[in-house]
Amino acid sequence: MSSLDENSRSTAAPRRRLSREDRQRQLLDVAWRLVREEGSEALTLARLAEQAGVTKPIVYDHFTTRSGLLAALYQDFDARQTALMDAALEASEPTLQSRAEVIAASFVECVLLQGREIPGVIAALTSSPELERIKREYEAIFLDKCRTVLEPFAGTRAITQASLRAMLGAAEALSNAAATGEVSAAEAKQELFVTIVAMVDRAARIGAT
Repeated sequence: MSSLDENSRSTAAPRRRLSREDRQRQLLDVAWRLVREEGSEALTLARLAEQAGVTKPIVYDHFTTRSGLLAALYQDFDARQTALMDAALEASEPTLQSRAEVIAASFVECVLLQGREIPGVIAALTSSPELERIKREYEAIFLDKCRTVLEPFAGTRAITQASLRAMLGAAEALSNAAATGEVSAAEAKQELFVTIVAMVDRAARIGAT
């Protein structure tokens, strides 16, 4: 080996150490890929470490358990959904049609961004009471936001929790159907939009009687 080669190796820049935030982002991205390619059942901390090219202690330090990893994935999904919807609501017109369109489009688009991964993660979240609790907490935040955005168009009548739960069920079913190609994204958004408007109109009619 020439002295030039040796000097090049000795002066090569060392590998940059990722910050904790950047490392977590890397691990979550690899985890999403694993779920997409192999399914949520294949997602373990050891497998994640192997695929991310890091040691197991690094992964355990970030997530502690598989349940912690699944919860982090759902929180990551929820953060993207929230950011997408907040930005769209900020730019929307203060009408029922505009706000309903934003909620419908944001929900479907966020699920489509995660492809087929998120249904597997959501299914895995029901595997333990702790994970189910986390899922319901984030659902409650989403439903409260929808209530705040939509109730001004419902007259004097509050939108019931049962109605909001029905809307969420429709949103999840339609989004998952779009993600698997059963229906188109446009069809899913339109059907969810109609469901949201009908929910608010029904509350307004009941309040007017």
